[in-house]
Amino acid sequence: MPDTNTAKSARFSPYQVKQGEEYMNDQQKDHFRNVLSLWKQELMEEVDSTITHLQEEVSSYADPNDRASQEEEFSLELRTRDRERKLIKKINEAMDSIDEDEFGFCEECDIEIGIRRLEARPTATLCIDCKTLSEIKEKQNGK
Repeated sequence: MPDTNTAKSARFSPYQVKQGEEYMNDQQKDHFRNVLSLWKQELMEEVDSTITHLQEEVSSYADPNDRASQEEEFSLELRTRDRERKLIKKINEAMDSIDEDEFGFCEECDIEIGIRRLEARPTATLCIDCKTLSEIKEKQNGK
């Protein structure tokens, strides 16, 4: 099963920050726009292949075990695609934030998220400190 939590394309090299370079300049925004666009395209291709697969593989097995196995496979594939659908929404939001010059800044405290964190998770909206606090609060509230 593909990892839908991080940008998986190996076609992009990590952005090399230059000495004294301004954070989220046009080159950095272009880099992340390209990463996000390619990632979205790959996810959309997986959605298309799933649709094709589901249409081609629909069989009415006589054996209940075979039928149950196929249904479980389809269910797992559909859950994966649902997670990817949510990820595509996050990718679109990240691309919108690039256009609005808000990309790369924490939604909670407005500090820089950081290039390395964004390379690992281009859809990140929180800096590592705010994300850590958020996770601690979730654990305390039992969510």
